Amino acid sequence: MNQSSAEVVAEFPERGLHWVKGQVEAVLSETEDYVREKPAQSLLYALAAGYILNRLPVGRILSGFFRLLVVALRPAILIYGATKLYQAAQDEE
Repeated sequence: MNQSSAEVVAEFPERGLHWVKGQVEAVLSETEDYVREKPAQSLLYALAAGYILNRLPVGRILSGFFRLLVVALRPAILIYGATKLYQAAQDEE
């Protein structure tokens, strides 16, 4: 199992994506089971969550998140490009 660090870094997002997908599927499955067991209580929770979300300034929250994403995206692209350059240099050798 002799992998270069560039290969490990390149595989990291893919492994992370698979892990997140598994976690989301598990949460959805647990939520579905809970709703089937307690439908009235689940409906009450959904109404309360909808009311709270209706009162929150969702537009401002989303715009702040988007601005943060744009600021964080620049270094991420730089790191990704540097990784690809390093990987290309290693492939040439």
